[in-house]
Amino acid sequence: MNRILGTLGMMLMTLSLSAQVVSKDSMNTLKAEKEQIEANKKLNDRKLELAKLENELEKKTRDAEKAADNAQKSADENKRIAEKLGDDPQDRKLARRASKSAGAAQRDAKRARKASDDLDELRKDINSLRDKIASDESNVSARP
Repeated sequence: MNRILGTLGMMLMTLSLSAQVVSKDSMNTLKAEKEQIEANKKLNDRKLELAKLENELEKKTRDAEKAADNAQKSADENKRIAEKLGDDPQDRKLARRASKSAGAAQRDAKRARKASDDLDELRKDINSLRDKIASDESNVSARP
């Protein structure tokens, strides 16, 4: 019985000593590979974000153009009605139309400015993201 327990004890000690030992070189290599994978993931995420922003660019450009056209039409309409009102300043109905037209022109101009600002901001974000991607690509290619 003692012999069996002794053998069993030796087996347990041998088993615990035979656990895989990882050298520092292997650890450093694994850490470097992990950092490389994380850098590639970050780069891919940024590229996906860039693609999404570039898809939005076309829509925002169309929206800004449409808003600018609407603002111009409203301003032209307002000018036309204001000129009519200048010919007959006592016409209340025309004065009310001129007032509403002026309000519409003001709202459309504000929408056009906002659409233009949104488009400028999107372009700025795209350029910034392109710079970050270029930096990430140079970092990824510089790693061993």
